[in-house]
Amino acid sequence: MNEGVEWAAHVCVLLHWLQGDEGRPAPVPVARLAEAYELPAPYLVKQVQALTRAGITESVPGKNGGVRLARPADRITLMDVVAAIEGPDEAFACTEIRQRGMNQDRPAREFAKPCGIAHAMRGAELAWRRELAATSVLDLAAATPRSVAADARRHFART
Repeated sequence: MNEGVEWAAHVCVLLHWLQGDEGRPAPVPVARLAEAYELPAPYLVKQVQALTRAGITESVPGKNGGVRLARPADRITLMDVVAAIEGPDEAFACTEIRQRGMNQDRPAREFAKPCGIAHAMRGAELAWRRELAATSVLDLAAATPRSVAADARRHFART
């Protein structure tokens, strides 16, 4: 998994903290988000664009534009973020090497079922995806000390 997943997840939590409780949150320029975590802005822009394509964030154009969460934090899962950045493909791709080389002359019926490795990897991935799908951005924000959220709000309140 690339580092963009970590960056995107932190951005989602940060945008949640910044939205407050008063209606539509003000958008935050991606350059400010990048600065807050000392990340390269051009690369973070790509991650945020992926979040926007997935409907996790929305882009607000204009002089006071930027990005904000497109839906409430309790309706954005960590799996949504991972899929937005990494894509929907499975992490493990079985290439059926067991049918090559020393086994190439064996009858195809011997390979009708997935091998134990593919079966175990798919089971592990399913468990991983379920866990990520059960964890919302709100859960992540709630698991962080309140002082961190307050410090983030103070940081962005500065002009």
